[in-house]
Amino acid sequence: MDIDPAGPPEPAGPPAPAAQAGEPAVPPGEPGEPAVSEARASRTGRNLPVAIGVGAGLGGLVLLTLLTVKATFLIYVGAALFIALRELATATAKHSVKIPVIPVAVGGAAMLTCMYWLGTQAALAALALTVVAILAWRLPGGPDGYLRDVTGGVFATIYLPFMGIFVAAMLVPADGPQRVLTFIILTISSDIGGYFAGITLGRGGRHKMAPVISPKKTWEGFAGSAVACLVAGWLCVTLMLHGHAWQGLLTGAAAVLAATLGDLAESMIKRDLKIKDMGTLLPGHGGILDRLDSLLVVVPVVWLLLYAFIPAR
Repeated sequence: MDIDPAGPPEPAGPPAPAAQAGEPAVPPGEPGEPAVSEARASRTGRNLPVAIGVGAGLGGLVLLTLLTVKATFLIYVGAALFIALRELATATAKHSVKIPVIPVAVGGAAMLTCMYWLGTQAALAALALTVVAILAWRLPGGPDGYLRDVTGGVFATIYLPFMGIFVAAMLVPADGPQRVLTFIILTISSDIGGYFAGITLGRGGRHKMAPVISPKKTWEGFAGSAVACLVAGWLCVTLMLHGHAWQGLLTGAAAVLAATLGDLAESMIKRDLKIKDMGTLLPGHGGILDRLDSLLVVVPVVWLLLYAFIPAR
């Protein structure tokens, strides 16, 4: 999710009326001048304290489920993916793309379950059967828009539950919770690093990364994300997974690239659908899918690198 704080400057409001004779003028910045506080609040476009509180609550649920009975974390993941699917289906329906939610949701649950308890082959079989179910589910609706809706359903299946099965694959080993925490910490570090780099480096001349796709994303923010991910990768891999420093640095570098791609891809989807956020469930963040955009792309990348670098225990 792109939380780079500085966006296009807000248009200036009308000039304040001149003070009447005998009345003291209110100097800029003094209490009682709402324009200043509004200008400050508009820098992020979000209610930052609320956003932090919601993020802390979501993180607390991650730790509670992940560090107690780790299989319960899959329920958390499945619920988040289902809500994200509903948000995506609602947004695309306004553009005449009807994603078949039921077969995608049931197939997604089957994929997560099979990956965790039965392994890769069973999960791939569940993916194939989900595609078959989508083809069959849409048949009664007639030929008009059949290819469009089936394509939307297959895209939703790959984008959401299929990406999510790598969380289940990462969770299987005895050190699975540490692996999952590593990927989550790396993704959060990308967001936080980009945010603070936008505050400190973005003032006075900003270099847009992709102004057409995401006007708030800058190269300064990317630099902050990269530094934060490199440090987080080094610490997580060496301290939690007992790997080498170079493995942590490489994992962090791959994570920041994947997180940036996830941000831009979801921003492109929202641009295409002409919406700002996928939903309103999370105050200060938007929808669930707005929070999952980077995580969905980071998880297969981090899973692959950790699988190659560090033998499962």
